Amino acid sequence: MPPARQPDQSAPATVSPTGVVYEGPAAGRDPRGQAGDALTTPNGVRIPDSDHSLKAGPRGPVLLEDFHLREKIMHFDHERIPERVVHARGAGAHGVFTANGKAAKVTRAAVLAEKGLETPVFVRFSTVLGSRGSADTVRDTRGFATKFYTREGTWDLVGNNIPVFFIQDAIKFPDIIHAGKPHPDREIPQAQSAHDTFWDFVTLHTEATHHTIWNMSDRGIPRSYRTMEGFGVHTFRLVNADRETVLVKFHWKPRLGVHSLTWEEAQIAAGVDPDFHRRDLYDAIEAGAFPEWDLGIQVFPDTPEETFEGIDLLDPTKIVPEELAPVQVIGTLVLNGNPTNFFAETEQVAFHTGHLVPGIEPTNDPLLAGRNFSYLDTQLTRLGGPNFTQIPINRPHAPVNDNTRDGFHQHAVHTGQAPYTPNSVDAGAPFPSDWAEGGYVNVPRVIQGEAVRAAPASFDDHFSQPALFYASLTGVEQQHVIDAYTFELGKCYEQGIKERALTVLARIDAELCTQVATGLGLPAPELDPVRPTVESPALRQITPTPFPIAGRIVGVVAGPGADLKGIATLRTALEAEGALLRVIAPHGGQLVDGKDVEIVERTFATGRSIEFDAIVVADGAPKDGDFRALVMLQEAFRHLKAVGAWGDGVQVLQTAGIDVEAPGVLTGKKSDRALAAGLVGALGLHRAWDRTPLVSASLVPPTV
Repeated sequence: MPPARQPDQSAPATVSPTGVVYEGPAAGRDPRGQAGDALTTPNGVRIPDSDHSLKAGPRGPVLLEDFHLREKIMHFDHERIPERVVHARGAGAHGVFTANGKAAKVTRAAVLAEKGLETPVFVRFSTVLGSRGSADTVRDTRGFATKFYTREGTWDLVGNNIPVFFIQDAIKFPDIIHAGKPHPDREIPQAQSAHDTFWDFVTLHTEATHHTIWNMSDRGIPRSYRTMEGFGVHTFRLVNADRETVLVKFHWKPRLGVHSLTWEEAQIAAGVDPDFHRRDLYDAIEAGAFPEWDLGIQVFPDTPEETFEGIDLLDPTKIVPEELAPVQVIGTLVLNGNPTNFFAETEQVAFHTGHLVPGIEPTNDPLLAGRNFSYLDTQLTRLGGPNFTQIPINRPHAPVNDNTRDGFHQHAVHTGQAPYTPNSVDAGAPFPSDWAEGGYVNVPRVIQGEAVRAAPASFDDHFSQPALFYASLTGVEQQHVIDAYTFELGKCYEQGIKERALTVLARIDAELCTQVATGLGLPAPELDPVRPTVESPALRQITPTPFPIAGRIVGVVAGPGADLKGIATLRTALEAEGALLRVIAPHGGQLVDGKDVEIVERTFATGRSIEFDAIVVADGAPKDGDFRALVMLQEAFRHLKAVGAWGDGVQVLQTAGIDVEAPGVLTGKKSDRALAAGLVGALGLHRAWDRTPLVSASLVPPTV
C-alpha cells in the first residue's frame, strides 16, 4: 500500500509545468511522488542490494563499474541547495484565502475583489538574520510571505511582522544585512542583533531607528506565528475596473490577537526547543485549530504628492496610524494544511515582490524597486536557473505560455516552431492580451525628474514615529523595550557605539534613555526628545480585550492517584473552546483509575513551562517536591501565565512558593465549571499582566 499522508498534510496542487491544473488519479499514488514498491536507480533500473558496494571479493577493492554507488553518492552530495541569504530559517503551510468582495471598488484583482472567491495559498514564516539551523525564538524581524495561486497568475505578498524597514533605499540592503549577520571573523553571534556591527550601523543610519525600536519591543519575540501580525511594509497602487487608482498598505490581523513571549521564555525555548514556532504551527494545524488572519487595507488617495496627513507613503520607515486610516478587512486567510515534504515546499518556495496580478501595481518606493530586482535575481543561484517557477510549489495555477525555452531544469516539453512574438509560423499564437482580456496593463502616470542619487526631504525625519510608537505602548511594554535595549547594547564591546546609541534614544524619550544609560553604567546625554502630540493605541499588544483560545495548550500536573475525572471535565471545557489539554506526570505511560484512563503526554523530564499557556495542578498530584515540577510552575508564574490547582493540588503551588492570592492564580475545591471558566478567561487575555510588579526584575517596576 502507498504511504498515506496525514489529514493535515497537503501537497502542492497537481499543476503541470506550464500552469495547467489537472486531476491526479482517483486512487493510488500521487504522481508527483516516487512510484512503485521496487527500489530502483534514478533511471528506473531495479536494484537487488543497496547496502553493499560492488567489490572484487568480500574483502576486495570497490569496483569503478558500480554505477549504483556512484549515482547514490552523487545525489547525496548534492542534496542541499544554498540557503537563503536572509530568511533562511522558516516554516510554511498551505491554506486558502477567501475574499469578502469589499475590495471590488478599489481593485479589479479577482483574488481580492470577487466575493466568496477561494484562492489557494502557501505561506512561509521566517526569521531574517539566522541560518537554517538557528533557533525560532531569537529576537528578530519575522517574514510573513504569502503566495496566492490566483486564476490570473501568481501574486506574492512578501511582508514582515513589523510594518517598517531598517532602510529607505534598497542600495543599503547589503549593508544592513552584513551588519546584522554574525561577525565575519568568528561567525558569531548567530541569529542575534546584540553585537557591535549591528548597533554600529543602525546608530550611524538613524533611518533604522523606527524599525529597531519595534524589534526591541515585544514584537521581536512573538508567542507564535499564529499570534503574529503581518504587514506588506510598502505602499502599493490598486487599480479598479474603471482604471481609477488608490494607494494602499496591506495588513494581516491574527484572529487570536497579537501576543509575544517574555524574554526569558524566548531564551529557554531557544535552548530546549529551537523548533518552538514551527512546532506550534504544525501542531495547531494537525489538531484542527487552523490559524486565521483577516487581510485588511489602509486606503489613501492617489495624489501626485503620494502623502497622507503629512506622512510620506513612499518612505518604508513610516507607518500611517490606524486611527488616521482604519484598516478595512477585505478577506480571510486560513492555514489548514501542513507540508508533505519540507524541502520540496518550504525550502524551494520562491517569493518575489514583483509577482503581481492585474489590479495591483508597485509604487516608486525605492526599497520596493530594489526588492523587485533582488528577489528574482536570487533564485538563479539558489534554485539552479530561470525555470524555478516550474518547481511544483512555485507553479502558477493559471496557464503559462511565455515563449521562454530551455535552460536548467526545464520540465515542460514545448511544441511548435515559433517561440517568438509576433509570428506567422504557429498561426500567430500566443497573442498579447489587452485590458478587456485581462492583460496586465499599467495605468499611465507621469514620470519625470533629474537623475540624482538623493532622497526627498520628507525622508529626513527619523525620530517622530519611533517616539510615537514608544509613547503609545503600555507601561509594561515600555519596560520590555528598556530591558531589550539594555541587554542588546550591554552585549556590545565598543564604548563609542553604546554612547552613540544613547544619543539616538535621547531623541525618542528621556526616561527610555535614562533607564538604558543606568543599566549600561553610562551618563545619559541631555538632548531634547521628539514629543509626539498623539498616541496610537492600535500599536499596543496589551489590551483588556479577550481573544479566542483555539490552539492554546494547558498542562495539567498529575500522577498516580490524581483526580482523572476532574482532568476529563477540564479537558471537555477546554476543547469546547478549541484549546488542548496535556497531562504532565513524573513518568510516561498511562494513569489509570478504574475505567478512567489518561495518557501522559509530557513528563517532568520532557516538559517545560514554555510549551504551555497555563499550568494547573490536579487534586492528588505528587507532593514529593520534585524540583522539575516546581521549576515548571515557578517559570509559568514568573512568565505571567495562568496558574491553578484544585483540591490538594494547591499544596504543590504553595511548595513552589506561589502566592495563591496573586493575580492569575486560579484555585478551587474541585475541577468544575467555575475553574474552567476562569481558566478560559485568563487564557483569552494571554497573560496576568497585573502580576508584573511581583515578578519584575527591572530597576523600576512597570505599570500597566
